[in-house]
Amino acid sequence: MSFLEYLESNLPNVESFHPHFNEALAWVLKAGGKHFRAQLVIGTAKAINPLCDPYAAALAVELLHTYSLIHDDLPAMDNANLRRGVPTLHVKYDEVTAILAGDALNTAAFGVLANSNLPPHIAIKCIQVLSKNGGLDGMVIGQAIDCYFENKKLSLDELEFLHLHKTGALIAASMQIGAIVAGASDEESNDIYKAGLKLGLAFQIHDDIIDATSSSDKAGKPTNNDSSKNSFTNLLGVDKAIEARDELEKQIINQIQNQDVKELVTNLINKYLKG
Repeated sequence: MSFLEYLESNLPNVESFHPHFNEALAWVLKAGGKHFRAQLVIGTAKAINPLCDPYAAALAVELLHTYSLIHDDLPAMDNANLRRGVPTLHVKYDEVTAILAGDALNTAAFGVLANSNLPPHIAIKCIQVLSKNGGLDGMVIGQAIDCYFENKKLSLDELEFLHLHKTGALIAASMQIGAIVAGASDEESNDIYKAGLKLGLAFQIHDDIIDATSSSDKAGKPTNNDSSKNSFTNLLGVDKAIEARDELEKQIINQIQNQDVKELVTNLINKYLKG
């Protein structure tokens, strides 16, 4: 089974007389995208233990990530009108629907883990990792810093802190959750998490490069949108940002000990973080 098939069979919904809320919940989820974080959960888990079932954990990560995209696109934040090649949720419906759909997906992520078939101690570990990295100690503080310091220049160390939290934390958590579901030791899952942080930073640098160099049609979202924000291309320039991304990719591959996980990450880097 592919993750897309699992997602389509497990879309969140609620029984009510609201005319379009279930459609709104599914709008960004069904719009496509790379499902990069979900694939990291599945790929890492299967690389360590091919017999494990990581799909519920992958769905939980995808739900939480999608909530963050919906809220990130809101007028109060990026005010974007395109996501994954389709109109953003507040454009498709309205701002209230977008806020509440994001809230619903956020909380649904933890419900998916709590109600999964994972052993209770594994589910609790996954909830701990997802809540930390997707919440206050991870993505949320990164987003808060990003928004607050718009039009205020950050140092390179501060910019790395921002994106290790805003982007890197959830990518690293995806790999760590995959390792936990597969039954990896705490030491192995922690090492994988550290490599995941660097992967997240490389992913963000690549995203900044895309924003600076690609068209909206090619990227599937607005580009040239970060002129007033702190980005690696604004701070380093495009060429130096590419060098920084490529150096991180080398460090990531050298850091991962498990050969199957190394192969997974190498393939993902070649697929998504080149060019």
